[in-house]
Amino acid sequence: MSISATLVKELREKTSAGMMDCKKALEATAGDFEAAVEWLRVKGLSSAAKKADRVAAEGTVFAQTSGDTAVILEINSETDFVARNEGFKGLVLDVAHHMLNAVNAAGDILEQAFHKNPTKKVGDMLKEAIATIGENLVIRRFEKYVATANTVVHTYIHGEGKIGVMIEVAASKPEATNNPALKTFAQDVALHIAAMNPMAISSAEIPAEVVAKEKEILTAKNLESGKKPEMIEKIVEGQIRKFLAENCLVDQPFVKNPDLKISDLAKEVGKQVGADVSVKRFARFELGAGIEKKSNDFAAEVAAQMKGH
Repeated sequence: MSISATLVKELREKTSAGMMDCKKALEATAGDFEAAVEWLRVKGLSSAAKKADRVAAEGTVFAQTSGDTAVILEINSETDFVARNEGFKGLVLDVAHHMLNAVNAAGDILEQAFHKNPTKKVGDMLKEAIATIGENLVIRRFEKYVATANTVVHTYIHGEGKIGVMIEVAASKPEATNNPALKTFAQDVALHIAAMNPMAISSAEIPAEVVAKEKEILTAKNLESGKKPEMIEKIVEGQIRKFLAENCLVDQPFVKNPDLKISDLAKEVGKQVGADVSVKRFARFELGAGIEKKSNDFAAEVAAQMKGH
């Protein structure tokens, strides 16, 4: 049967699929528009599955605050180009909206009913985006904070989605949470965390095994450099103190004023708001951190393709 160009155009506008795919879908379904939408969806989901083994290390880190709730998430794509795609940006906003509004945004997010359209799961929406955009996309990680009567939540994005920080700051008096100085403190510390990448708020939060491993490495390095064995323990103790100071938020020099430690800044702000101020928790996401990217040897790739020609 003859398929009109108008019908093909309408199907393309509805599905964002390619013109030829839309024509094939209409031909395969004898011009039934809704059946063609489903045909493309099925075809797209099949294509999406084939893309799942591709390394997705680009994308964006996104964070948002709405009232007393804050979320941070990392969604990965295969290329930086797709990360600038309006469809990809729409997916990121949809996932953030789901997390902000879903009653339970923990656990397997892909199995949750999508907040904007509960007839679909978040995983279904993701697969549709993969089919439309044409790259593997991964909702890699996410966290959600909800403020209490004594806390303020805040988010900060650095470098167009390269680093994101979510922070919860506490005050000993509930009325202090409405003080602009506390919100400025949350913003300043979030910016500091983005820049300085602390491991934990204080030394008490750094796992004992991390400290033990650092001691082991430092001991070996000092022995290798010829330090006297009887002096090693004392030297390593000093180096561990330095390691903890460099990696614990409260002991780090404030990035905007290195004369102050973050703990000193908290005391100064505490005086301004009339309450004890502290950082309760934070999350810092750096785009692609820990993902092993494939590096292709172009010359080897060309040589492999030329074999047998």
